[in-house]
Amino acid sequence: MASAPSHGGRAAVFKGLGLVAVAVVAGLVWWLVRHDSGDAPVAQAPAKEFSFVATAGPVVSGDCAAKSSDSVKRWFGSHPCQRLSRSLYATSAGSARALVSVAVVTMPSEADAQELKKLVDTDGTGNVSDLVADGTAKLPDAPKLPGGEYASRVTGSQVTIVLAGFYGGHTDPPTLTRVAGEALELPAQPGK
Repeated sequence: MASAPSHGGRAAVFKGLGLVAVAVVAGLVWWLVRHDSGDAPVAQAPAKEFSFVATAGPVVSGDCAAKSSDSVKRWFGSHPCQRLSRSLYATSAGSARALVSVAVVTMPSEADAQELKKLVDTDGTGNVSDLVADGTAKLPDAPKLPGGEYASRVTGSQVTIVLAGFYGGHTDPPTLTRVAGEALELPAQPGK
């Protein structure tokens, strides 16, 4: 004759059922989080085409006029920046190597940053000097970056200015344009 289950046996059964219920609820919550019922697609960051390695910098200054040329230098004389951070990066595109300068200029206001971007985006007005051009970085056979590709953008009161060029006289304008565009995402202070 079978005996009735003891109170200890029932407690174990209820504990087991409780654990199963917790697992089911947790699984349901996880499924709901992973399977958003909204119609909007989830945005994904584009894959990066180039790998950049810091080669010099950051070099930080508060005197943008001293680190720039032509009309840009004169403009900084009456519109002082708050901070300038400059770095150099290297990357490869197939068998070609490229050098990239990233300068981040912090201005007192967003309006000043917009005005600076408009000026540096205009041909023949000068620019912020890269670390090779001003002699700060000594890199053998470094390309002259002002003759290469240029990109810029404004984020709040900061203007990011990129100059890129291939070593050894290599030419491939479409690839260099992609290098410069992707370099806009690089920090002027590597490791940040």
